[in-house]
Amino acid sequence: MVRFLTGIRMQHYISYTHEPHSQRRDFSNLARMFPFIWDYRGRVIIALLSLVISKLAVVGVPFLLKNIVDDLNVKADAILTLPLALLLAYGALRLVSSMFNELRDAVFARVRYHAMRSVSKRVLKHLHSLSLRYHLERKTGGISRDLERGAGSLSSILNYLVFNIIPTAAEFILVAAILLTQYESRFAIAIFSTVFIYIVFTFLVTEWRMHFRHEMNRLDSTANAQSIDSLLNYETVKYFNNEQLEYDRYDETMSQWENAAVKSQNSMSLLNFGQASIIAVGVTLIMIFAGYGVVDGSLSLGDLVLVNALMLQLFMPLGFLGIVYRQLKYSLADMDLLFKLLEREPEIKDKDDAKDIKITDGNVVFVKVNFSYNQDRQILHEVSFDIPAGKKIAVVGPSGSGKSTLARLLFRFYDIQSGSIRIDGQDIREVNQNSVRQSIGIVPQDTVLFNDTIYYNIQYANNEASREQVIQAAKLASIHDFIESLPQGYETLVGERGLKLSGGEKQRVAIARVILKNPKILVFDEATSSLDSQSEQSILKALREVAEDHTALVIAHRLSTIIDADQIYVLNEGRMVEQGTHIELLANKAMYAELWALQQEERKAKIE
Repeated sequence: MVRFLTGIRMQHYISYTHEPHSQRRDFSNLARMFPFIWDYRGRVIIALLSLVISKLAVVGVPFLLKNIVDDLNVKADAILTLPLALLLAYGALRLVSSMFNELRDAVFARVRYHAMRSVSKRVLKHLHSLSLRYHLERKTGGISRDLERGAGSLSSILNYLVFNIIPTAAEFILVAAILLTQYESRFAIAIFSTVFIYIVFTFLVTEWRMHFRHEMNRLDSTANAQSIDSLLNYETVKYFNNEQLEYDRYDETMSQWENAAVKSQNSMSLLNFGQASIIAVGVTLIMIFAGYGVVDGSLSLGDLVLVNALMLQLFMPLGFLGIVYRQLKYSLADMDLLFKLLEREPEIKDKDDAKDIKITDGNVVFVKVNFSYNQDRQILHEVSFDIPAGKKIAVVGPSGSGKSTLARLLFRFYDIQSGSIRIDGQDIREVNQNSVRQSIGIVPQDTVLFNDTIYYNIQYANNEASREQVIQAAKLASIHDFIESLPQGYETLVGERGLKLSGGEKQRVAIARVILKNPKILVFDEATSSLDSQSEQSILKALREVAEDHTALVIAHRLSTIIDADQIYVLNEGRMVEQGTHIELLANKAMYAELWALQQEERKAKIE
């Protein structure tokens, strides 16, 4: 699922080192995990029953061994009768144990993978619900790696619980019950003491060394972000000969990761040795007790075999449980990141009673709009203007004046601080934001395409459009002939972010896309900025045809593209400083006239 992601800046994402992972948080996350498996609760019950049956069979094996040994030791003349039956029963129990183990795995597979699918889908949906601000501040590789670990952690935790922790707990209870009821209390005390010391030691050392793992994961995400960022900006790296800079940045992070990984491995070796020592001491002590029991006649040779077999069955999974606990902690840390991302509230929310917007004429009005991305810098100051239904209104001004911000606010990617934006008299903050966006089409300044076919990228505006409609939209955007000239035609792959197409070709695809959407309101944000003069004229002709009977907001840098606008507004440093038609603004001899004169001189210089 993570291939769709483009990353998130680490300071806006929860870092491993920024917040401790308390037991309370872990238990809370475990509780939040169970709704993802609730759809297949019947399978969970069957898997748990299979587990219990398997463990009963496993614990029954040592008892058969005890009887076999005692029988062989006492009744040598019965070797061909009773021991044979016991041996067959021994094989049957092992077969039952294996069969129900595999049944548990097969039944639980659907639960595990469905849970992964559900959480992946929920994360994708949640990411799309977050604001544009959040996505503009993200980095590519970090979120990709973190969410990959997070989604995988759900599967890992389910595996650890069903396949390791619960089986080991069940087996421990069965063995403890047998020892307490059939043998002296010293056996049970020795086992309980060993298990208790083992668990305490494992918990304490694992908690101590967890920060090494946290640091590894943080650096792993950072390195991944750096590497993918450099690859996405491959051309920029080449333009400035900065390959070595990218290598050095990546190597510096990986060097820190290497040091953290070595510390993590060394501390794990210490933990493993400590666990093995505790088990060795416990098993030795219990075998000494059993050996003395055989010598003094209180226990048979079969009892010695039984106790030894029970210890092996208990301590072998317990030894692995130490590894499972560490992996479980890692998975809980990964899952904590995932749930914290899901807890992040969308910045733009609809009101509880928000209804779909009702578009009749398509009249758009900005009323004393004040807006800032950050508190320390205001972008728009008391901006008011009207886009009458069916009219073409242009907004021009120097770079950084806030022109493109108007389009983002109209789409309600951000909420304004004061004032209002109304469509047919309806404040867009009072209606469903998806319905607002459905009513508006845009040709953005920087067109980014999906790494799919040209046909897919055009049809993206209307998934139900027929092939004929897609082709007609391409013709209106003056790109059909170009597409037909390609070997694969409309099935041509455009590459990552559309990099296989030129800037002009990408913008024509964007124009075809908005034509296919056919909304009541159109926004052209520097829609011809990547086109040469000849292509620009053909596109402008198409845009004029498309804009007929539509409300159109044109955000332009080239003034030559908007001379036919019904009204032109000049924006400077976030304030409307002029308005009028092209002729009226030239007559004013103010900012618009200065911009026009400057662009005419630049155009003349290019021709010469």
